[in-house]
Amino acid sequence: MRFGYWMPIFGGWLRNVQDEGMSIDWPYIRDLAVDAEGHGFDLTLIAELNLNDIKGHRAPALDCWTLAPAVAAVTRRTELMLAVRPNYHVPSATAKALSTLDTIAPGRISLNVVSSWWKDEAAQYGAPFDVHDARYARTQEWLEVLRRLLTEDTVTHHGALYDLQGTVLEPKPPRRPTVYMGGESPTAKELISTQGDAYVMHGDPPETIAAKIADMRERRAARGLAPLTFGVSGYVVCRDTEEEAQAELRRILDVRSSPEAYASYQDFVEGSQLESQVSLEEYGVSNRGLRAGLVGTPEQIIERLRAYEQAGVDLMLLQFSPQHTEMARFGREVIAAYPRG
Repeated sequence: MRFGYWMPIFGGWLRNVQDEGMSIDWPYIRDLAVDAEGHGFDLTLIAELNLNDIKGHRAPALDCWTLAPAVAAVTRRTELMLAVRPNYHVPSATAKALSTLDTIAPGRISLNVVSSWWKDEAAQYGAPFDVHDARYARTQEWLEVLRRLLTEDTVTHHGALYDLQGTVLEPKPPRRPTVYMGGESPTAKELISTQGDAYVMHGDPPETIAAKIADMRERRAARGLAPLTFGVSGYVVCRDTEEEAQAELRRILDVRSSPEAYASYQDFVEGSQLESQVSLEEYGVSNRGLRAGLVGTPEQIIERLRAYEQAGVDLMLLQFSPQHTEMARFGREVIAAYPRG
């Protein structure tokens, strides 16, 4: 099991708590990234959204691709999983950025390729927006071009969306970055099973995750491809007693107190094809994180993590609030006690 954390580019993860004591200022982000290595975290996911879908559209949101080199420069071993949405980036420019980032953090750069769901954001930022299956058609061609640029000497490509004539990309990373992908629709799973290296899922109980992993393993094996690795998102509430953990859970669930959060919830549901309905209360914490069930004492959380590992999960992508304090607690009381390797 590897442990990752979501970089708090939105200033928090709770839609009904206005101030979580989590700054978006660089000193906060820098210290969090540096300290995370000491706490035992292996990876950080830096999301890409131009609008803040946690605190409301007018709240600040940091840019992934500006933040990434700064985080790379102040860390030594952390893998940086950079989110990228193909409708916002041409593959040639992304390939050039990846090749440059690899000179700053050799072997530590990976991609979370996201087929963007947010129509309103695309309209505000002047980006093309594709209906659901067309998103994945774009992603497939985008990934094909990216892979070729990172591995071939010269690339000529004439496709439905991208046209390159004799493109040269240097320097090239010694190895192609790992591609993490998520999605629950049949179209998404078909693409991930052929183009991805790792499948990342929203929070769900271990038995639900085990069934998803079995399905994706079967799809992958049918194509004769190397096995996928698997990640799950979760929100952690770790306390000394179960009573304290449940009290914190009650505090964070009242999302109806925020009109901005409710509007964002409606945008998300309308723009996605989900396998299960996301309740308004569950949406109070992003990425269905509470479904992971990482709420309780350190011993209870470790037991839950072992269940995920038995289900086939290789990576937990975790959120905390307030992040500095709770990541330190998790590192001290969970990661340090968790049997690894």
